[in-house]
Amino acid sequence: MGLPAGRSSSRSRGSAGRRPAVLPLLLPLLLLLLLCPGACRAAAPGEAEAPILYLWKTGPWGRCMGDGCGPGGIQTRAVWCAHVEGWTTLHTNCKPAERPSNQQNCFKVCDWHKELYDWRLGPWNQCQPVISKSLEKPLECVKGEEGIQVREITCIEKEKDVPAEDIICEYFEPKPLLEQACLIPCRQDCIVSEFSAWSECSKTCGSGLQHRTRHVVAPPQFGGSGCPNLTEFQVCQSGPCEAEERGYSLQVGPWSACSMAHARQVRQARRRGKSKERDADRRKGLRDPEARELIKKKRNRNRQNRQENKHWDIQIGYQTREVMCTNKTGKAADLSFCQQEKLPMTFQACVMTKECQVSEWSEWSPCSKTCHDMASPKGIRVRTRLIRQFPIGSERKCPELEEKEPCVSQGEGVAPCATYSWRTTEWTECRVDPLLSQQDKRRGNQTALCGGGIQTREVYCVQANENLLSQLNTHKDKEASKPVDLKLCTGPVPNTTQLCHIPCPIECEVSPWTAWGPCTYENCNDQQGKKGFKLRKRRISNEPTGGSGGSGSCPNLLEAIPCEEPSCYDWKAVRLGDCEPDNGKECGPGTQVQEVVCINSDGEEVDRQLCRDAILPIPVACDVPCPKDCVLSMWSAWSSCSHTCSGKTTEGKQIRARSILAYAGEEGGVQCPNSSALQEVRSCNEHPCTVYHWQTGPWGQCIEDTSVSSFNTTTTWNGEASCSVGMQTRKVICVRVNVGQVGPKKCPESLRPETVRPCLLPCRKDCIVTPYSDWTSCPSSCKEGDSRIKKQTRHRVIIQLPANGGRDCTDPLYEEKACEAPQVCQSYRWKTHKWRRCQLVPWSVRQDSPGAQEGCGPGRQARAITCRKQDGGQAGIHECLRYAGPVPALTQACQMPCQDDCQLTSWSRFSSCNGDCGAVRTRKRAIIGKSKKKEKCKNSHLYPLIETQYCPCDKYNAQPVGNWSDCILPEGKAEVLLGMKVQGDIKECGQGYRYQAMACYDQNGRLVETSRCNSHGYIEEACIIPCPSDCKLSEWSNWSRCSKSCGSGVKVRSKWLREKPYNGGRPCPKLDHVNQAQVYEVVPCHSDCSQYVWVTEPWSICKVTFVNTRDNCGEGVQTRKVRCMQNTADGPSDHVEDYLCDPEEMPLGSRECKLPCPEDCVVSEWGPWTRCSLPCNQSSFRQRSADPIRQPAEEGRACPDTVEKEPCNLNKNCFHYDYNVTDWSTCQLSEKAVCGNGIKTRMLDCVRSDGKSVNLKYCEELGLEKTWQMNTSCVVECPVNCQLSDWSPWSECSQTCGLTGKMIRRRTVTQPFQGDGRPCPALMEQSKPCPVKPCYQWRYGPWSACQVQDAQCGEGTRIRNISCVVSDGSADDFIKVVDEEFCTDIEPTIDGNKKVVLEETCTQPCPGDCYLKDWSSWSLCQLTCVNGEDLGFGGIQVRSRAVIIQELENQHLCPEQKLETKSCDDGQCYEYKWMASAWKGSSRTVWCQRSDGVNVTGGCLVVRQPDADRSCNPPCSQPHSYCSETRTCSCEEGYTEVMSSSGMLEQCTLIPVMVIPTVEDRRGDVKTSRAVHPTQPSSNPVGRGRTWFLQPFGPDGRLKTWVYGVAAGAFVLLIFIVSMIYLACKKPKKPQRRQNNRLKPLTLAYDGDADM
Repeated sequence: MGLPAGRSSSRSRGSAGRRPAVLPLLLPLLLLLLLCPGACRAAAPGEAEAPILYLWKTGPWGRCMGDGCGPGGIQTRAVWCAHVEGWTTLHTNCKPAERPSNQQNCFKVCDWHKELYDWRLGPWNQCQPVISKSLEKPLECVKGEEGIQVREITCIEKEKDVPAEDIICEYFEPKPLLEQACLIPCRQDCIVSEFSAWSECSKTCGSGLQHRTRHVVAPPQFGGSGCPNLTEFQVCQSGPCEAEERGYSLQVGPWSACSMAHARQVRQARRRGKSKERDADRRKGLRDPEARELIKKKRNRNRQNRQENKHWDIQIGYQTREVMCTNKTGKAADLSFCQQEKLPMTFQACVMTKECQVSEWSEWSPCSKTCHDMASPKGIRVRTRLIRQFPIGSERKCPELEEKEPCVSQGEGVAPCATYSWRTTEWTECRVDPLLSQQDKRRGNQTALCGGGIQTREVYCVQANENLLSQLNTHKDKEASKPVDLKLCTGPVPNTTQLCHIPCPIECEVSPWTAWGPCTYENCNDQQGKKGFKLRKRRISNEPTGGSGGSGSCPNLLEAIPCEEPSCYDWKAVRLGDCEPDNGKECGPGTQVQEVVCINSDGEEVDRQLCRDAILPIPVACDVPCPKDCVLSMWSAWSSCSHTCSGKTTEGKQIRARSILAYAGEEGGVQCPNSSALQEVRSCNEHPCTVYHWQTGPWGQCIEDTSVSSFNTTTTWNGEASCSVGMQTRKVICVRVNVGQVGPKKCPESLRPETVRPCLLPCRKDCIVTPYSDWTSCPSSCKEGDSRIKKQTRHRVIIQLPANGGRDCTDPLYEEKACEAPQVCQSYRWKTHKWRRCQLVPWSVRQDSPGAQEGCGPGRQARAITCRKQDGGQAGIHECLRYAGPVPALTQACQMPCQDDCQLTSWSRFSSCNGDCGAVRTRKRAIIGKSKKKEKCKNSHLYPLIETQYCPCDKYNAQPVGNWSDCILPEGKAEVLLGMKVQGDIKECGQGYRYQAMACYDQNGRLVETSRCNSHGYIEEACIIPCPSDCKLSEWSNWSRCSKSCGSGVKVRSKWLREKPYNGGRPCPKLDHVNQAQVYEVVPCHSDCSQYVWVTEPWSICKVTFVNTRDNCGEGVQTRKVRCMQNTADGPSDHVEDYLCDPEEMPLGSRECKLPCPEDCVVSEWGPWTRCSLPCNQSSFRQRSADPIRQPAEEGRACPDTVEKEPCNLNKNCFHYDYNVTDWSTCQLSEKAVCGNGIKTRMLDCVRSDGKSVNLKYCEELGLEKTWQMNTSCVVECPVNCQLSDWSPWSECSQTCGLTGKMIRRRTVTQPFQGDGRPCPALMEQSKPCPVKPCYQWRYGPWSACQVQDAQCGEGTRIRNISCVVSDGSADDFIKVVDEEFCTDIEPTIDGNKKVVLEETCTQPCPGDCYLKDWSSWSLCQLTCVNGEDLGFGGIQVRSRAVIIQELENQHLCPEQKLETKSCDDGQCYEYKWMASAWKGSSRTVWCQRSDGVNVTGGCLVVRQPDADRSCNPPCSQPHSYCSETRTCSCEEGYTEVMSSSGMLEQCTLIPVMVIPTVEDRRGDVKTSRAVHPTQPSSNPVGRGRTWFLQPFGPDGRLKTWVYGVAAGAFVLLIFIVSMIYLACKKPKKPQRRQNNRLKPLTLAYDGDADM
């Protein structure tokens, strides 16, 4: 156990290797051990090492701790000693020498290290297959093979780019994944197209070759097989050759690299040149001094040009090529075999290639972000380098000249970045008017609107002040923040609108007037004079709020009538005592004493001493009837006064009456009085109808009261902040009712209302505005052609509006000033200097060529270019590289004219056309120099000096393109609906215009500027944007009468639908579900049960029906008048309709009666019943009593019982009472409110036990508990209309040219609609077409054929032109060529490439050469897919070059066919399927097709390939047999197969014919039918019959399916026949009597659904 692992493993490996040799040695050792077990056992402890039982264990390293950041930290871990079985033990059991360290140095990571360290992710390596669980691979690959790919991940120190410990990076971010699953797609073999048609024969006579080619459609991928041959060729024969075939061709090789002449060659050439110059000087003689000076100036100028060209080191060298003669096998031959007049040039001047040279990098610029903030994005720092030397003739571009990288400013001096936050102004006043609907009549008068409203505020962005610990709401803080650009604030924008509430004034409600009081002094404490007042009062039942406040808005609560003889206290009679006869007699005249109490003017009982000055009521005379006397009833109560006051025409009267209860006897009794004596009338309300009261005006404005100084500057009174206390006054006048103002003495002075009261002066609020924002920036970069003067603006925001007399906002909120004159747009241009002298190939190279002595021929010349400003001043070359477009050509080919050459000027420009159709324009050139004298140069066919062409005939026609735009209102116009100028209610509607773009075309169908068609680019058409119309309801109906005349009921009012909303108007409220047409409002109401009362007159005298003339007594009937009257404070007053009183409680109008005889006892009317004790119980009784009025005579009838009792029966004469509460009303708003806080009410009812509502006093008398809340607050949702922002400005056109460009403008929802408000419109974006502009661009023309100058084959050149083309920008438009002048403003870039290539080298194959064809065009971009889903490997395109063979014997010299791929983005998934034609005999065509219809080779799975051949093997040789589709031999129709035991067809035997006679041929013609075979023609036997051949056996010898079917059908038919026979023979039963069940009607259970 103690051995090192390495050693033990090596030993085990060694022993395994030598196992056969060790076995013979082990056997003797085993024997020895068996023989001497004791000895061996004793020796073992001393020899073998003791096993290790205790080991050191370590825990994980802890966190790195230390004072500083970086490598100086220390981390620790736990170390302990453990037994091998796992339990911990003492440290002494483990070896101290082997104890691991418990601490180590570490790198302490701090937060700022995040910027210094980061994970570096290596690229994913190739996908490696995972070892498959099942070793068998499927025959057909469907999706691919699962694999795994890994990558390297290291923690690096970014600045030094060196690896660091992973733990540093893990501190900030967990280590990214090291490996991931991947997919190795199925192998994809190369896929090629179909072959092209065969080419023409390579030779016009004799034996030649013709070929056909194909191209690669998809390259081999993921280990797929390579591409097949792309070329097929075959031998072709033409007619025999008449002349001998030319076997040799002149071939030119490629040009060598450009090189300079060696110094020695140059010296030799110079020597020759100088000797020539000396000879020339001798010939010409010495030049004059002026000529020398001119030459000197020219040389100096050339030197300057060379200095200006320091960025381009142009050296003109030469290059050569080889010219040789080859035969058709490609072997070289002597030039003499290729005889021609002029051999190709073997040398030419060229420019030496120079690579780009750049300077070293500059230092990094300071970081663009100068503050420190981890949250916001990083800054950028830049470094640059300059081009020392520009490349010449090199394909490689210069490297990047600028490098950027993100950066963060760090260090102690770096300030933290500014943070920005939203601020808001104060909310504006709450406004109700934006919530009103269109039809609301309150729009006209918006002064007193209240309830729910809407208020707005402005949002602005400020730089957050981080130094303040808390944002105090003081003015200084508000002033400190100036607004900044809104884009700097990033958080959610605070609300700019909110719902608010204006408290509605509660109207003053007063109780009814009390009855007029007695005549009393104005002030009982100061009883002066004889003038008094009668008063009546009412109280405030609902205190008013809002308005002017207080009781000032209530009507007068007191009315007074002047009166004479006032008194403050008076006696009031309570009841009359019994009638006491005079002188102690039992009957006869007597007196009644009144019981009195002392009352004050308010009717309240007071101490009797106070009435000592008042006159006591005198006793009333009365009469106790003696026997046989006339008996009269008691006087009734006085009726209510007929008038409330007395005037000239009106006088108040009261009546009382009594009736005869019994007549007197004939003898001696006191007789009854006349009928007039049965009624009494007295005057009442004798005071005149002159009623006075104090009238109060509204309270005036609160004015500061300087005398009150006890209040502090700021105090709170009733919870409201105020700055001081002021005074309010109002006007109080004495008014006579129905007359007007009178003197104040007419009204009681002591009851005069107050005219002055203290009030709160709210604090003044001054206007507070923010400081001005910074000026907006002026445009920093100049724009060409924009000559408008730019302005810069600044603004500020009102954050507190003035109130309560504060300082107004007078300063402007917006300022603007013109920007300083913008810098002139500095444009740059390339200045080209004169071409230098044409430089020929060095003499040493061209000395052997013809004309070399003359010093003429093709050469190359260079020129200097410099960068200039537009005004001509010098500029740095880098400015032109950035702004001046492509660099002009630095060199060009030139020709030093030889003596025989013709020299001509360049062509002039074409003359102008002047717009004449069919006119001609010309251009010219001229012969110059000595060429004028040469005849061949004067040949106008070879060297024409004038060229003409017809002018274009321009005809233009305009036509509309694209769809109409949306209907757009003219700028700045917003129709105001129905005169509403309410903020937010203005919606865009009314007449607008819609636009359609116009395109202008010339006669050739080319798009041109619209101005050519005299059009401004649009068709305009008027259109209407319909205005939204809100739901229109009728006004509220009047409230219905209360549903109950006594107690609590409901009253209802409603609105009807008049017009539904349209065009996005406000929706209707939720209407009544029955007729969808009404809106109801239901409120509880209370009818006072004592409002209408039945009033009865006294009973009439009892009219005896059986008259006893002697006695005038007996049984009869008596009547009385019963009337319904309105009850008032003064008692019942006006007679009203009877239905207003409760019919159940109507008193009787007639009754039976007994008129007592003169000697009988007379008893008074029954008194009221006593109350039953509650709860009602039959064991309890109630009673009533009557008093004897006249005692009977001796012979008369005695008095009956004067007390009557009856048991108390529930709901008959005894009732229980209980409170009942009604349902809640709908939410009630003030008449001035639209929505907001309202109130729901309900009412309390007193209900009798029989269910009848009665007066509340019955429940109140019982003292029942009231636990219900009668009012509760509620909310009616406010109808907030959708508010939209203004339209944004029109966007830039979506296309710079073409037909389909659009401009868009948008608006946003600033306030979503709520409740029944107007919903937001769907149209939040409008578009209109842009004016049509032609799309001009440069396009390449086709390459010319490869031209080899003065030779038949070899390396040549091909050229192409660029032309200016126009299109309308759409994909399907054909591009049309136009004059180049239209593209003069466009940089010559083609397909995004600025490098325009118009000439390139090419190879013209020699006859017999084997060569590569041109590249095919790029294939479609194809993705790697499975079942139409992209696997994510990206798209790929391919092109190929096929090999062309001209001579079979040169086949071995052919190059390999070529394939080139590139990745692409816009790929598609393609599928490949096998397609097959119809069978033709035993064969058909099978091919593979791509899903887009292209036929290909490859791509389809070979295992799924359908058969193309279905011939039988062995062939069907028996007579009447053929090969079927199943590739087995079958017999023709009419024959049956006879099979061998091995399943092979042996013979075809004829089937007997079954003849079926038909109606058509009764004489025995037969109709036959046969199974038609597709390969055999139908041949009916002669005659009109048809024969069926029944073949029960198939070709395999088994019964055919139809035989089983016929057998099954016959069996079913047999069972059917048997069943029918059984039923026919069976005895029928007696039919049962049919019950007459009537159909029950269908009933529908109604479940309460309104739709039923």
